[in-house]
Amino acid sequence: MITLEQKKNRLFIVLCGIFLTNALLAEMIGTKIFSAEATVGLDPAHINIMGFLMDFNLTAGVIIWPIVFVTTDLINEYFGKPGVKRISYLTAMLIAYSFVVIFLTIELPPAQWWLDANSKDAEGNSFNINFAFSKIFGQGLRIIVGSLTAFLLGQLVDVFVFQRLRKLTGSKMLWLRATGSTLVSQFVDSFVVLFIAFYGVFSNTQIIAIGITNYIYKFVIAIALTPLIYLGHSLIDKYLGKENAGKVMEEAAQKSKGFF
Repeated sequence: MITLEQKKNRLFIVLCGIFLTNALLAEMIGTKIFSAEATVGLDPAHINIMGFLMDFNLTAGVIIWPIVFVTTDLINEYFGKPGVKRISYLTAMLIAYSFVVIFLTIELPPAQWWLDANSKDAEGNSFNINFAFSKIFGQGLRIIVGSLTAFLLGQLVDVFVFQRLRKLTGSKMLWLRATGSTLVSQFVDSFVVLFIAFYGVFSNTQIIAIGITNYIYKFVIAIALTPLIYLGHSLIDKYLGKENAGKVMEEAAQKSKGFF
């Protein structure tokens, strides 16, 4: 007979695994910028924001980052602020560790035969694979610091807003606390990372314009993900049992007072 505590532990491990995997992957693939319009066969948006013509050119990490949004809300719902803080701090440390390992790997001297064997692409054009490796995996220090700072602050804001809304609505209106907390936290995340990474490089007006473009995308995605939140909630309630799930959520709410 599996106890409720064992089920909770298994659930937390699964949610943490999903969260960690997608957060790390999003950081790794985030160096590629893609056109959202071209992906769906549309022309560039050319939206005039504060005097800048902005298109939806986004980092590849945004493709899977919504999974992190959903997982955060589910951890928030069933494990409260302690659960979100625990996985957020662990993820930040692992991301930092990953960047250190990547930096050390970039600094390793390449084997000559590896350079020679990969000196041309499929069309016969010459290229430096070691330079390509460094360019793809290497990121500026300010971008790394900005990303980690925005991630942690965004997670703290998310759990705070989520639990505040839950206090007002009780166990009802899951869509409001899940979507509302994501919209607020991603607003903070969008601008914190840009200002830390690009302050002094771009003008403040340009940074704000880029942030608005990114936030429009995140806003739309947050709304679109609402059914997925309910699906995850339903599966977890079925796994824990409706009555047990209610108790677990109430315990989580009781442990989630205050911002920090």
